[in-house]
Amino acid sequence: MKLLEHFKELSIYPQNAKELKGLILQLAIQGKLTQAFRESHPELVEGSHSAKTLLEQIQAEKAQLIKDKKIKKEKVLPPISKEEIPFGLPDSWEWCRLIEVGQIIGGGTPRANNPEYFQENGIPWLTPADLGSYKDKFISKGRRDISELGLAKSSAKLMPKGTVLFTSRAPIGHIAIAANSIATNQGFKSCVPFIMDMNEFIYIHLKASVKRINDNATGTTFKEVSGKEVGKILIPLPPLAEQKAIVQIVDTLFKEVEALEELTQKRVQLKEDFISSALRRLSEGEVEKEWAFLQQHFSTFMTEESNVKKLRECILQLAVQGKLTRAFRESHPELVEGSNSAKTLLQQIQAEKAQLIKDKKIKKEKALPPITQEEKPYDLPEGWEWCRFQEIFDIRDGTHDSPKDSSNAKTYPLVTSKNFKNNKIDFDSARRISEEDYLKVIQRSQVHKGDVLFSMIGGNIGNQVEVGDFTEFAIKNVALFKHYKFGLPADGFLKLFSKYLAMDLQSRAAGGAQPFVSLKLFRNVVLGLPSLNEQQAIVTKVNELMALCDTLEQEIAKNKEAATKLMQSVLREVFQGKPDSVARPVSLNRPEELAIAAEPKAEYK
Repeated sequence: MKLLEHFKELSIYPQNAKELKGLILQLAIQGKLTQAFRESHPELVEGSHSAKTLLEQIQAEKAQLIKDKKIKKEKVLPPISKEEIPFGLPDSWEWCRLIEVGQIIGGGTPRANNPEYFQENGIPWLTPADLGSYKDKFISKGRRDISELGLAKSSAKLMPKGTVLFTSRAPIGHIAIAANSIATNQGFKSCVPFIMDMNEFIYIHLKASVKRINDNATGTTFKEVSGKEVGKILIPLPPLAEQKAIVQIVDTLFKEVEALEELTQKRVQLKEDFISSALRRLSEGEVEKEWAFLQQHFSTFMTEESNVKKLRECILQLAVQGKLTRAFRESHPELVEGSNSAKTLLQQIQAEKAQLIKDKKIKKEKALPPITQEEKPYDLPEGWEWCRFQEIFDIRDGTHDSPKDSSNAKTYPLVTSKNFKNNKIDFDSARRISEEDYLKVIQRSQVHKGDVLFSMIGGNIGNQVEVGDFTEFAIKNVALFKHYKFGLPADGFLKLFSKYLAMDLQSRAAGGAQPFVSLKLFRNVVLGLPSLNEQQAIVTKVNELMALCDTLEQEIAKNKEAATKLMQSVLREVFQGKPDSVARPVSLNRPEELAIAAEPKAEYK
């Protein structure tokens, strides 16, 4: 039984894969993957193949390089104290420092303004950025090539094939092995092993030790670890034969984890394709029939947050098109014409708006252009009316000035879109302004309960909050949607439509739209207006369906957490649990080891 077959119902997401690989690395450098290898090779404990002998060979090689003046003799290192040792080692292993097994080499950068220092087909020259997204173990090229003259005119050094490359700043811990001769800038502290066959084990050890190294780094603007500190890094040294066995096992396990991750990605894509198709049918076909079909498959296909997000978007689209309330309209024919119709409601709102203008509470704006046939995005249900956003809601924005922070006794929050968190206003993170500045701002844009604040600038266009009971705050650089009279349209309809508007704007922004939405655009948005009673029915229906989406997301989060814990538990049992499970070379595709995972675990039922 392969790991892929055993875990076919588990999903390995990128974070899971990262954690699994981290666990594998930790077990590898502690000798817990190769207990059976040691038991079958007793000659590695003492004698010519032991770690102790290997260390002596390394020291002799190093001494010869010093004698030949190929490397400099460094200061005597302090002995390794018990406090430094992070974990116990197998009897046949030895603790040493990285500088004892390899030369630590920094890098350098020639002047960028001299083209003679760089040339095509020169010496590959790396910066930390070159390893930022690099996933392979071996690297052969850098972003640029450096000339021999450029190498001579900087502190960069030509390092041989097999060098273990380690970024020591901005950021710490990107690691690769040079597949050919290579040079780096000063963001590296690389290790040239005195015995080159050790390079892949050193690579594994550094990968496993990045967090510990980063925790001990210094710096304020950015963290950095010096060559001296890199040299002091402790390394558990197995016999050379066991090092090679460890490398082989880690490579095999990593490939299996990556295969699981790829399988998960394919599974997720299939589910997304199904949901996209089902939601398209839901939007275009008979809503009740297609909804019943979709619900039958929730447990199978609604297992990803991305699919629930698509469902939410579809619900909003169906809501504003009147497709959620067809049965409601059929049972209320009186809403098509008469005093309860959308046409009458629109007249009522316009009368309220005219009165506010007459009372000089709002300014009269320029006449809105008539709605053209091309602007109508869908067919309206019978009884609905086309209108522009400004016709039924007051559209404003916050101040564009920058009032100074105030520490007076009486201050007020100045809210921007940066203070929108989890669909609420985080007043604690808002700046505080004086009462004088507050009173100036609210002359332009005073907020009331039920208003919607809507981000109109930058990458978070469409982020929004509905104003609650607390209204004593000012706003800056956000759109403000207000009712001309609260309750017209129905409570909740503004919030629902603004969420739909955000979805539409974000989809357009993803296609390259400018990162700013003007008030003119908001005011001219075209929407379909149902009767007041149908608005209330739409809001109720949407709230029910969004609550269902909340439940689906909670289940997804719960299942993912349980799956992650189960996976970690299974692997720990495989690697560490029973003595007989580590009495042989460990492989994740052993059926007798993976059988542990098949046993039901009460805590995850």
